[in-house]
Amino acid sequence: MFKRLSPPEATNEAVVTFRFDEQTVTARPGDTVAAALLTSGISICRSTPVSNAPRAPYCMMGVCFECLVEVDGNPNVQACQVEVRDGMHVHTQQGARRLIS
Repeated sequence: MFKRLSPPEATNEAVVTFRFDEQTVTARPGDTVAAALLTSGISICRSTPVSNAPRAPYCMMGVCFECLVEVDGNPNVQACQVEVRDGMHVHTQQGARRLIS
């Protein structure tokens, strides 16, 4: 559905790599986590608490909260609001969000 005009590794641009669950994802500096996932063909980033239905990034501007993921151990992070960093670990958020105290 989403794809770049030219993949990051096909240009001389800098490349950022991070882990999403068990996959290595390649992105460009300045990409958000949600944009990097979508351009890599990954659309599911969380499941709903009640029915466990898969959810994907929707609004891409921080309004809908459909793109919640866990980033480097921090739950409830909006993937569309966080820029990728080399070596970051992103995980699918399953079910109800944990509250941080």
